[in-house]
Amino acid sequence: MDPARSMLAQDLFPPIEPFAQGRIDLDGRHTMYWEVSGNPEGRPVVFLHGGPGAGAGPDHRRFFDPRHYRIVVFDQRGAGRSTPLGALDDNTTQHLIADIERLRDALGIMRWHIFGGSWGSTLALAYAQAHPGRVSALVLRGIFLGSRREIDWFLYGMGRLYPEHWRNFVAEIPEHERGDLMAAYEKRLNHPDPKVHLPAARAWSVYEGSCSTLLPSPQTVAAFGEERHALGLSRIEAHFFQHGIFLEEGALLRGIARIRNIPATIVQGRFDIVCPIETADALHHAWPEADYLVVPDAGHSAMEPGIRRALVAATERYKGLE
Repeated sequence: MDPARSMLAQDLFPPIEPFAQGRIDLDGRHTMYWEVSGNPEGRPVVFLHGGPGAGAGPDHRRFFDPRHYRIVVFDQRGAGRSTPLGALDDNTTQHLIADIERLRDALGIMRWHIFGGSWGSTLALAYAQAHPGRVSALVLRGIFLGSRREIDWFLYGMGRLYPEHWRNFVAEIPEHERGDLMAAYEKRLNHPDPKVHLPAARAWSVYEGSCSTLLPSPQTVAAFGEERHALGLSRIEAHFFQHGIFLEEGALLRGIARIRNIPATIVQGRFDIVCPIETADALHHAWPEADYLVVPDAGHSAMEPGIRRALVAATERYKGLE
């Protein structure tokens, strides 16, 4: 067995396959892929993937004890196995919140645990604040609140710590356009010619993947460079960033009062470069009732060893919740 896979198996639950899966026609254009695994009679939990636009994968089922949890995984609009890939029309935070509710209703679930990292933490907070009565608990990782400061950090600030990755990121953009990387990338990512949009998509996605782990991870970089992943992630991420994630600045912190009494765990890598710890710290300061765990030897990725262990420990602690 590959040593890396052996180590992973020690942290996460064994691989499982869905016992149900399907697609929901959302609006005549978007269709949403969903799947359910684990215990059909178990405690419902929904996994919210990152990006936006990254999509979910088989290992995301493995943060939850399949004997206890009814594990719901889906791909958000335009992401992963949902179609059309990278579609931006009618793709906003509000649409995604409505899609989650539609899925909950379609599966006959009254209340569920919400698990989300990176953009998934953003969407988890937005959904919980819109529908607090539907949420039993929250497990949040690598906190992103969608502020202008955070978006500017992604575009420009990460290069202070990863100058070589930032040089590769901006290599697709002529120097005279680099003062507004968002506009320059949006123009290319949405260009109809694959010879234009695919190199831009890979450059954006590989930049993010290269900065996502504390130690270099060629496997992570390769996954981020895969064509479908890169196109969905880059196109949708740039779209949401350009529109300030379709929420007012600071809205998620102001909305904490609506969810203050929901059990929650915040897991943050100390050396998270993609979503720096100051954002998680601000969330914890606004929400001291939530458990807050800083993993001292981790970056951003949910698959870093300390992050994996902390996330699984959180889902284990919440087994007893109704």
